[in-house]
Amino acid sequence: MRKTLKIEVPTTWADVKLKQYLALMADLENYKDDEEAQTALMLLHLCGIQPEYLKGLSKESYDRLKNKLAGFIQPDNIELQRIITIGGIEYGFEPNLSKMSYGAYADITQYEQITIDKNWAKIMSILYRPITKKQGEFYQIEEYRGDINEELWLDVDMEKHFGCMFFFVNLSTDLLQGILKSLKEEELHPSIKSILARSGELMQRSWSYPTTIFSK
Repeated sequence: MRKTLKIEVPTTWADVKLKQYLALMADLENYKDDEEAQTALMLLHLCGIQPEYLKGLSKESYDRLKNKLAGFIQPDNIELQRIITIGGIEYGFEPNLSKMSYGAYADITQYEQITIDKNWAKIMSILYRPITKKQGEFYQIEEYRGDINEELWLDVDMEKHFGCMFFFVNLSTDLLQGILKSLKEEELHPSIKSILARSGELMQRSWSYPTTIFSK
């Protein structure tokens, strides 16, 4: 009996959750030299196509799916979304990094780099906190009390995560070029700068890696 397979193909990173992305990247790491396996993993994690169904696809369908994914797989310089709504609650990005509380600073600097990996959801939970007061473009957020809810951020789409990551990519780039010293409003603690410097190459590799699957 012939079965009909319904396939939902994401068209932007807004269609992909952080937990999907992390699972994908973990699996891709194990198949660096196997392009066919990498493509199968992309179709599994992003389109939900199980391996047993993949072999039943026609070459035309396979190539069409692959091309659709290639159309959005490398994110552009997505802008930081300073306010993100989750479950009806507005969360605001840390308004002033130079005045970040010691607790938030200490918890972020325990990680060796700032990049989208297993610790990213924790970092997002530190940087984004519920808004307590808002007027126009300005807002205040809850004081940091050490409460980290990484589960909350695993279901947030990658467009929002990439926006935050690009913010730090740009900071790290400015830092490496010696420009950051002139940006007084974003002057950071030396330890944060050190983390950003170490993270720059890793962050850029983390978002460009999937594109190597479709390079041919």
